[in-house]
Amino acid sequence: MSAPFSNSPATGGRPSHGKRNLIIAVLAILVVAGVAGGGYGLWYILVGPGGPAAVSSGPPALPTGAGVAAPAALDGTWNVDTSLGSSSDGSATFAGYRVQEQLVGVGGHTAVGRTPKVSGSMTLTGTVVSNVKITVDLSVLTSDDSHRDDQLRRQALESDKFPTATFASTQPIDIGTLPADGTSVKVNAAGTLTLHGVSKTVTVALQAVRQGGIIAVTGSLPITFSDYSIQKPNSFSVLSVDDHGIMELHLLFTHA
Repeated sequence: MSAPFSNSPATGGRPSHGKRNLIIAVLAILVVAGVAGGGYGLWYILVGPGGPAAVSSGPPALPTGAGVAAPAALDGTWNVDTSLGSSSDGSATFAGYRVQEQLVGVGGHTAVGRTPKVSGSMTLTGTVVSNVKITVDLSVLTSDDSHRDDQLRRQALESDKFPTATFASTQPIDIGTLPADGTSVKVNAAGTLTLHGVSKTVTVALQAVRQGGIIAVTGSLPITFSDYSIQKPNSFSVLSVDDHGIMELHLLFTHA
């Protein structure tokens, strides 16, 4: 018995009439799915192959190689530094999203998109961190699929209309005691998150570690899309769409 879609001697090496119809039907479904989703179908391309590990899976990643000398005094302003680390191993500064979806004929996938364009600062006074202000450029969010990235500029996050997200702390963070060099500490940061033009009071779970003159901070926050007026796109290829995802960040700070 010949394999499916194999050439048949009775048709001169071409698929039979019935098989040709089946092939055409499959191709038609793929084309319609692409048109309906604006490329691939937004939520298909939103949930491509699993990406980098979640930042919550371990302590902050510190850059390898040449370090930054510790300042004479830790007190003062610390600025987000985008010149250190590498995106390939997750040790550079970034912020982004993580979304899980179930798709017809595909199953579950995790999409991860990140942007390295993050700016901001914080103030350290003794064991108290205050005046945390972070700005994220969403217009350059990049994942493993450029089609997905293009769609997020026009739908869902609509980063063409709302190119930035911001976080500003609303109360000081007392870490108790300054941890030893290389020792991580876990804290919660209360503040205002502005996303898609909507501001909400949130508390972000953070983990921080200092290595010489670098303070690395990671954090993640569950996001309910409807809370920020983010509309879910429609596509017949989607089996289910949960109205939530994860915002995650990895920030490197150096002393001003």
